[in-house]
Amino acid sequence: MNWQTIKERCDLYERLMRLDKPIGILLLLWPTLWGLWLSALGRPDWVVVWVFVLGTVLMRSAGCVINDFADRDFDKHVERTKDRPLTAGRVSVKEALVLFAALSLCAFALVLMLGNRLVIGMSVPALFLAASYPFTKRFFAIPQAYLGIAFGFGIPMAYAAHLDKVPAEAWWLLLANVFWAVAYDTEYAMVDRDDDIKIGIKTSALTFGRFDVAAVMLCYGATLGLIAWIGHGLGRGYFFYGGVAVAAAIMGWHYTLIRRRERLACFKAFLNNNYVGAAIFAGIAGDFLLGPSS
Repeated sequence: MNWQTIKERCDLYERLMRLDKPIGILLLLWPTLWGLWLSALGRPDWVVVWVFVLGTVLMRSAGCVINDFADRDFDKHVERTKDRPLTAGRVSVKEALVLFAALSLCAFALVLMLGNRLVIGMSVPALFLAASYPFTKRFFAIPQAYLGIAFGFGIPMAYAAHLDKVPAEAWWLLLANVFWAVAYDTEYAMVDRDDDIKIGIKTSALTFGRFDVAAVMLCYGATLGLIAWIGHGLGRGYFFYGGVAVAAAIMGWHYTLIRRRERLACFKAFLNNNYVGAAIFAGIAGDFLLGPSS
């Protein structure tokens, strides 16, 4: 195998892992960072932070690979996904499964470095959630809720890493992430609505029907309400709520993008959820750093 061939394979694997489209990594990373900062009261263990950040990249990449494996017979019928390496036949099923296994093992090796038995134990359901999510689109009316659990499971794991236990606060924060994931992934599903009807998979955009925009905004509201409630319970201050307010403003702008259900506008709203997660994290980190009780 010559250098040119190796480069071509690496480029295909990069596309399969979606490293060229980092929005998924960011949407997985932000709630993990919320959990790391809140569980450590603004003073996280930096070794834990790096392990979770690298683990996020690895598990998001593994999730993309297994998603394309599960959807390889569907993706060829969708305009946006028909050129993905696996469904286009440029990467074999065996290659994809080997890549998924390698990424998962690397992520598990990172967890082992922490030496925390609770976190190690929780990594098993975390892997199961990541691997099984793509198949839920066959039978769950709102698979985005399952995605929210999978994308937010770094939250209870972060608490376990810092506290060696998972308090109720972590599960409420995970619930907030579930509502957020339903909101942003419904925006994403609104882009593919016609294709999803044709190929027969289930999405929240189809389940909510003509109430899809209202459902997105209600889920956004539930996300902010839960996060604000958690902040109140922790006695957080103005910086924390400032971050929540900025996130609320961005969500309000999303309404103007999705209300006409135009594909490009809905996709733009989905992508801008990166700034929602960043605003909430900035509020959390800023409050611990600069707030009156820091």
